[in-house]
Amino acid sequence: MEITSLQLLWFVLLGILLAGYAILDGFDLGVGILHPLARDDRERRVMMNSIGPLWDGNEVWLVVFGGALFAAFPKAYAAAFSGLYLAFILLLFCLIFRGVSMEFRSKRPEKIWRTFWDWSFFLASTLATFLFGVAVGNSMHGLPLGKDGDFVDSVRLVQMLHPFPVCVGLFAVSAFALHGAIYLNMKTEGELHNRVQRWMWTAFWCFLAMYVIVTVYAIVAIPRATSSFRNYPWAVLIVGLNMLAIANIPRSIYLRRPLRAFVSSACTIAAFTFLFGIALFPNLIVSTLGPEHDLSIARAASTQKTLGIMAIIAALGIPFVLAYTAVIYWVFRGKVVLHDESY
Repeated sequence: MEITSLQLLWFVLLGILLAGYAILDGFDLGVGILHPLARDDRERRVMMNSIGPLWDGNEVWLVVFGGALFAAFPKAYAAAFSGLYLAFILLLFCLIFRGVSMEFRSKRPEKIWRTFWDWSFFLASTLATFLFGVAVGNSMHGLPLGKDGDFVDSVRLVQMLHPFPVCVGLFAVSAFALHGAIYLNMKTEGELHNRVQRWMWTAFWCFLAMYVIVTVYAIVAIPRATSSFRNYPWAVLIVGLNMLAIANIPRSIYLRRPLRAFVSSACTIAAFTFLFGIALFPNLIVSTLGPEHDLSIARAASTQKTLGIMAIIAALGIPFVLAYTAVIYWVFRGKVVLHDESY
């Protein structure tokens, strides 16, 4: 089946929404991953308040992504959520518990109360990030999809933990920890700021190690990860730009230019999302039972009329979302200042 322009448009828009979520929610998930490194209650409050006004707005991108996937590619949505139901429920609980832990932590002064919610915040952030990476790794590895577009059997959580998805999950944790550390470097001052500077270097070397491991693993063991580059050789340019963005992160950290480091980290995450889309194209879900069972963009898409109406709605709504996001980030710019009503 030929891919139409509207189907391609929505495949690209889904990639943009996913990249937007990974960049924006990535740094506040990273702050959660780094949360246990804080030395006292004040530092923990500073770290939570650095993302306090932003985290729930960042997750809107994930909600929009899910809604757009449901409307534009309902067969892919149905197949993914039916086969990976347990994993998605666990991810949902992580995201819910993470928000609850932020809201409840400062409601009582007792140490045991705050310690419980601090560790809940850390564990929920880390596990959610890991599950996102595992989902991406399984998409690359393939899932048991039958000829009717449904899973031949529900995939248990343990079955998702192949070595490659696990490596991608750990890579996601390291990438978001680096992204979060760079963000904290822009939002903190004093002793915490100085220690965050060291966290960035540690997170970068962990990220670089996992990047090399995942890249080599994908090239050797996942043929579809590189097969698309033969059909679209221009995509190699994105690989080059991605490497330049990665190289600029330690350079910017060394020169103490956190904004440049943050932009480079964001560009790195966006490039990874693009390369993930290129590796999957023209499919949304790859079947381990054979390429004839792959759920392609054309096979999974809604009708042309539906996609056209959605495009009009997106053209009207996306500028408002971008404007709202820009205003919120502008209002809450600068270093974190604690108040009695803060987290």
